[in-house]
Amino acid sequence: MTYGILAGLTWALETIILGIALGMSPFVSTEQAVFLAPFVSTFIHDFCSALWAMLYNGVRGNLKNVWKAFCKKGGKFVALAAVIGGPIGMTGYVMAINYMGASIGAVASAIFPAIGSILAYFFLKEKMQWYRWIFLIATLLGVYGLSYSPDLNITNFWLGIIGAMMCAFGWGIEAVILAKCMQDPEVKDEYALQIRQTTSALVYGIVIIPVLKGWGFTIQLFTSGTGWLIPVIALAAFFATLSYLCYYKAISSIGASKSMALNVTYAAWSIVFTVVILRDTSVLTPMTVLCAVVVIICGILAATDFRELFAKNK
Repeated sequence: MTYGILAGLTWALETIILGIALGMSPFVSTEQAVFLAPFVSTFIHDFCSALWAMLYNGVRGNLKNVWKAFCKKGGKFVALAAVIGGPIGMTGYVMAINYMGASIGAVASAIFPAIGSILAYFFLKEKMQWYRWIFLIATLLGVYGLSYSPDLNITNFWLGIIGAMMCAFGWGIEAVILAKCMQDPEVKDEYALQIRQTTSALVYGIVIIPVLKGWGFTIQLFTSGTGWLIPVIALAAFFATLSYLCYYKAISSIGASKSMALNVTYAAWSIVFTVVILRDTSVLTPMTVLCAVVVIICGILAATDFRELFAKNK
């Protein structure tokens, strides 16, 4: 559970730092830049994260083991999970935000623990007690409260719904596949992380960026002197790598449904870091404070099996 909470904390840090990068001039200079920003930044982000993971595994002497894990059936399914959760899930998230507004996009990203928990029940036989469902629903309502805006800008309802479903099912399915793959002792969490980030970066670089005709813009970011943009994205990728590592360790040790409930608390931690790092106290409204407390507490309770806890205490 500690790994799950740390996954949420570090993902909140990643979100704040990546938000700073997306607000820098190269990403807001033209309409094309604004359109390409989420995709190009995700490609650079996942590419840098793959390098961070490679450094981690290289220092630990695991790179040969990563390749061995990839050659196994479980490793190939990790790569499949990367495509489902990365390009498909993330593209759906961007579609939901683009066509239905940021608050709906946030809800789409938040309901993936419910989708994942249902799938984990059927495919992994992970039991979800009734009270954990209540806490999970309360957590998701808290996330919605943190991001809700009455000024919804719905430009295409059906494309927005398709994007939201792509996001929720993509991220939920990814967690379930990873949990199943990491039951193989040769597919450890740090190996799965390397495979996941490398696969996601390759799919973005080989498929998505070319389809969107975004390689020219991407190359310009590296050659036209964009100041701190690339280092900031690399820093965000560092915290993302820590988050994924903790998330995968949590999935490996306590299962997919519990880990997802803890991971989604990033929505509340991001409020804390907005105040601490960005010095933005405007987010401290009674509504956001209440919702942040609900998300953190209910997220932890949704991941807690009280019968196991009491049994261990006895």
